[in-house]
Amino acid sequence: MHAIMETMAFFTGFRYFLFLRNKHGDAFPASSRIWVITGAIFGALVGSRLVGSLERPYELALTPHLFDYLYNNKTVVGGFLGGLFGVEIVKKLIGEKRSSGDLFVYPMILALIIGRIGCFSMGVYEETYGNESSLPWAMKLGDNVPRHPVTLYEICFLLLLWIALKILQQKQQLESGALFKLFMISYLAFRFLLDYVKPHYTVLSGISTIQLTCIAGLAYYLPVLLQPKKLFASYA
Repeated sequence: MHAIMETMAFFTGFRYFLFLRNKHGDAFPASSRIWVITGAIFGALVGSRLVGSLERPYELALTPHLFDYLYNNKTVVGGFLGGLFGVEIVKKLIGEKRSSGDLFVYPMILALIIGRIGCFSMGVYEETYGNESSLPWAMKLGDNVPRHPVTLYEICFLLLLWIALKILQQKQQLESGALFKLFMISYLAFRFLLDYVKPHYTVLSGISTIQLTCIAGLAYYLPVLLQPKKLFASYA
């Protein structure tokens, strides 16, 4: 089920991207957009595997099959940041200075929601389950232990974020690239908090590799966090 939903997520997300591009147009010429997508794909591939493999450093150090371990461990946070830096590298190489991420935001949210449905279907047999919990909405996910349904938390967050961004777009004129920045900042902050209710290996001061990666991503967006008014076209 997870493999089916993951494939559906990529397919549906890309089709939605093409739909939005045809409906709203694209400031990028087709040749530049292809390079941007290529950078995003390869950056996401490397970033997701790198961060995923570093979640449990002791396992990485002891594995006899390094390539298999790197390939089979992945995380969305690493994929998003890897894709971001892959795109930035490609844009520098082709001399492109315009923002390119806004058109990807809603397709990424849709793809992630579909993918998380697949994660939820796996229960405790996929490393996206939560800690034990006595809350009324805790769920037994395959080991007869009530747990935080963290994949459902994430789906709900993504739906609310989608609605909030749509409302913001209707009420405010955003600068080019602002939508993508708002998505990334919101998602990184959410994932940092979410890891506190998930089993994880602590690597530094009680936080996980995923949380450290989220902090690094938020640090990248520090100029935006310090001057959020610059996200809006009306800012002078």
